[in-house]
Amino acid sequence: MLRMGYYPNALTFHMLLNAFCNTNALLEAYQLLGLMITLGIKFSVSVWTILIHKYCKLGRLDVATNLLHNMAQTGCSPNVVTYTTLIKAFMESNMVNDAFHLLNIMLSAGQIPDLILCNVLIHCLSKVGRYQDAIRAFLILSEHNIKPDSYTFSSFLSTICLSRMFYLLPELVLACRHTDADLVFCNTLLSSFLKAGLPSLAVGFYNHMIDEGFAPDKYSFAGLLSGLCAAGRIDEAVNVYRGVVMSYCDTDAHIHTVITSELLKAGKYQKASSVFRLAVMKKYPLDNVAYAVGICALLRGGRTQEACTLYDQMKDNGLKPNVHTCNMMLLTFCKEEDLQRMKQMLQEMIDSRIELSDRNFFNLCKFPWRSDTYLSALNLLVEMRDLGLLSAKALHSLSFDRHVEGVQAKYEHYVEANTERNLVLDSSSSEDLSDVPASVC
Repeated sequence: MLRMGYYPNALTFHMLLNAFCNTNALLEAYQLLGLMITLGIKFSVSVWTILIHKYCKLGRLDVATNLLHNMAQTGCSPNVVTYTTLIKAFMESNMVNDAFHLLNIMLSAGQIPDLILCNVLIHCLSKVGRYQDAIRAFLILSEHNIKPDSYTFSSFLSTICLSRMFYLLPELVLACRHTDADLVFCNTLLSSFLKAGLPSLAVGFYNHMIDEGFAPDKYSFAGLLSGLCAAGRIDEAVNVYRGVVMSYCDTDAHIHTVITSELLKAGKYQKASSVFRLAVMKKYPLDNVAYAVGICALLRGGRTQEACTLYDQMKDNGLKPNVHTCNMMLLTFCKEEDLQRMKQMLQEMIDSRIELSDRNFFNLCKFPWRSDTYLSALNLLVEMRDLGLLSAKALHSLSFDRHVEGVQAKYEHYVEANTERNLVLDSSSSEDLSDVPASVC
């Protein structure tokens, strides 16, 4: 058409531009845009916004920003949707200052933020730790008489939990009482009560959800189980768990992980072991995180051999042990001075490229390295160093460049110099076992 001297009208250009964008042919779209500008063809703000959005998705914020400038030069003013697209992209790229600069430009141009932009700001600012700014974004809604939705409150609940500003919870609950809440918001509020250390309120709110006609999902059940255990209602929690797994055929590993983890936190090691063994026996779906918590329960209950059997079963089921599981097992072997299993676990960690915890590293260094039987374990530690499986703190504290006789002496000096790092092998010290449920759930 162009070679024959025919020039398409604006509608044809728009259709072609949309086609390029929808097929991600952005180079052609950019070339077509240049032709349209050259020919003086004007097009709507939505077309510019589509192009900007496409380049933002590709991470080409430089091109997207240039498009915004070109848009203004052609006399087309960006709207709130256009600004929101770029602000969100800047936030997700951790370019917060650029996002605020763009927001100020938008406000200076007389554009008023809408609900979607405020939701984006609350969510993104919380993720990057700018909690006060997230609160200010929430307050913008009332300043402009914009009614928050369920997503707004869910995002702001996340802000409260991440910032630990739980004193804001009552005000938020009061503010959202007239909002049409969905299940996601209810689950988020349920989780917030738990994080605020209010398990009885969490259980009460779960009952309120049921009374309001919500059909609970796995996150609702997880919140109820956590609330019951934290409130000391252990038997009720176990009964609820059994009812859930019997009534819902599609119960996934998360529920089994939660009940075992919460029983561990409550110090009910034997009950946690019993519940998890039943889950294994019933062949419920379990992932490596669930196994990690189950193994932790057995180890805390002093059942090392059963834990080893469960560990082997996990591998037989095709699940790879995670860093917490391996370090838990190794810590127990160190405590029991089971050299053979220590060496075996170190080798497995090397093969799977799993980093050795600092606690295990220093515990291993306590052993009498002059003994020939321990020299092979030392060689494994050297190999872990070479593979980058030791932390910077471990490498700084102990150097393998010296003669092996100096390792134990240096460790002893290290302990004397810093009593906080006196890593005694007992059941009360943990990075070992008690912190595992919190770290894997």
